[in-house]
Amino acid sequence: MSEIELNTKQPLRLKYGETELDYLRNACPKLGAVIDKMGFLERKIVPNLFVALVSSVVAQQISGKAAETVWRRFESLIGEVSPENILGADPLEMQKCGMSHKKVGYIVGIATAATDGTVDFKALSKMQDREVIEKLSSLKGVGVWTAEMLLIFSLERPDVLSWGDFAIKKGLMKLHGLESISKSEFEGFRKLYSPYNSIASLYLWEV
Repeated sequence: MSEIELNTKQPLRLKYGETELDYLRNACPKLGAVIDKMGFLERKIVPNLFVALVSSVVAQQISGKAAETVWRRFESLIGEVSPENILGADPLEMQKCGMSHKKVGYIVGIATAATDGTVDFKALSKMQDREVIEKLSSLKGVGVWTAEMLLIFSLERPDVLSWGDFAIKKGLMKLHGLESISKSEFEGFRKLYSPYNSIASLYLWEV
């Protein structure tokens, strides 16, 4: 997922500390060595789940720099990124921001779901991880991986390790000297790092 620099005066950061890092060091000395080498990693979060989801769709399949440009144009067009403003905008004008017809359709679909009750974005924060993934991935243009990234970087859920993330799997393979990784092996690492898989993910991406 390309990271979009959202317009916030003081960007919020993913909260974690020595409790989580010490747990991971003790659970997995190999990961502990990476933690000691890399130190504390700062990662931005976007607490507004609706905005985070729309920005993730905007950023799909394009570079981070291109996503920034498209997002700035999009914000200039509609103002505050809200379901009402999206539904009030001309889809053709949104395409001119640098998005395909299909991508604009996804964004309009997300806004519609937020207004017609299909997805209650405020209620998602009270749901279990699995329920959030099921709800969000039911929307067109939103896959399981995107939902998992939102769990980490919007809802700040602590125990997410994405099987669908190629870099996570590559990180695990490199860290543990594996030429490939099966789903059962992956689940073994998930159990090893639980309940702090989200923090482990930060360091596996670095690997």
